Amino acid sequence: MSSNTTKGMCQGEPLNLLVYILIGALAFTILVFTLLGIVCLRKYRSLVQTIRQLEGSKLLLGALPRLEAPMMPLRLVPAEREEEDPPSQAPLQQSSTIRSPSRRLWKSLQQDPRFTKSDLNLLQLIKAGKEGVFYQARMTRGTCKGHNMFTCKISKEGVRSKHVDTEVSIMRKLVHHKNILQILDWNTTEEPYILILEYVSYGTLRTFLQTNRVHLSADPELQSLLTIASYHIALAMQHLRSKMILHCDLALRNVMVNKFPWEVKLAEFGLARDLTRMTSRRSSRWRNPRQRVPLRWYPPEYFKNNYYSFKGDVWAFGIVLWEMQTFGTLPYPDLETSEAVVYHICIGHKNTNPEGCRPEILHVMQDCWLEPYTLRPSFTDIVRMLENVIENDADYVDVESPQLLVKDEAEYHEAKCLRAASITLDDQSPI
Repeated sequence: MSSNTTKGMCQGEPLNLLVYILIGALAFTILVFTLLGIVCLRKYRSLVQTIRQLEGSKLLLGALPRLEAPMMPLRLVPAEREEEDPPSQAPLQQSSTIRSPSRRLWKSLQQDPRFTKSDLNLLQLIKAGKEGVFYQARMTRGTCKGHNMFTCKISKEGVRSKHVDTEVSIMRKLVHHKNILQILDWNTTEEPYILILEYVSYGTLRTFLQTNRVHLSADPELQSLLTIASYHIALAMQHLRSKMILHCDLALRNVMVNKFPWEVKLAEFGLARDLTRMTSRRSSRWRNPRQRVPLRWYPPEYFKNNYYSFKGDVWAFGIVLWEMQTFGTLPYPDLETSEAVVYHICIGHKNTNPEGCRPEILHVMQDCWLEPYTLRPSFTDIVRMLENVIENDADYVDVESPQLLVKDEAEYHEAKCLRAASITLDDQSPI
């Protein structure tokens, strides 16, 4: 009797333990589901509140184009669109709801351009590039933003609208700089795509130097004039660097002249790249190595590693200095084929020193061609070096022309203040 009782108790103990374990597991499961239910309820309430807010925003945005679009200037809409490009911390649903009306409005405005090629009176050819042709032009009726005369770039056949839109976006980012050709208006909705730019009196700097070579060669102040022009080009490139933009096509043919040497303006941003719009700053390697580029202005690292950075623009600036000293001579004039040019650059050969070039400019030029590219100066350094040369030139003046001196000094200080106001970054940062 006692043995049977003991045996029954031994069998009951594991059974009771199993029941306790099942009850505990069930209680834990109920607790977990209760907590999840509370969290889901809170999420649901938050979502309902967000939807109500979005519905209110949608109603407000739906009314905005009808009330404001006829009154607002056309050019304000792209600016708002650009401000929406950086990623936002807002929820995805809210961001897409807010951006959609702006994009629809931008699209509708672009579908109704204010001018076409037939509205332009093309007066004089300035230059013909691989992707577009530049003219001095005016409107057949009225003005463009109050400008009677302007520079017009008309794209060639085969250029994609997306490519022109990128160029417009970059030029709009570079506005309000004295040494960059300003964009006034554009039409990228139908071919040929057209950009209207501010007016320049003398076309490209290359053509200006070639045309006036005899007169300039006899000027005892030639080196000072070329230094001033170089300084203003460097100011423009410094501004590009501050905006994280690679020019990728810096050459004498892409610098315009309105008043030599004080008003020279950087132009042609068809190959330019905005690094702030890239997923990685190391994506300065060309996605398409076969893209047509100006080989005679490109650095060795491009041909060796398919790599182009701000130091590549510095290399090209050295080529521009050489072009100016030789009155627009083609770089590496003794080399005829592209293969010969690439080989010549890759093995470390440089352009020969220009005859009559002042030592200070020759030093800057050679610094721009240093290898590896990390040894090259930044555009901030170049601006500072050229500024020192100009200041030294100002110590030796023609006292018989005090009015010219006062005028030149005023313009110089204006450019100096403009440089000081621009935001500069250290070119040594990795790309």
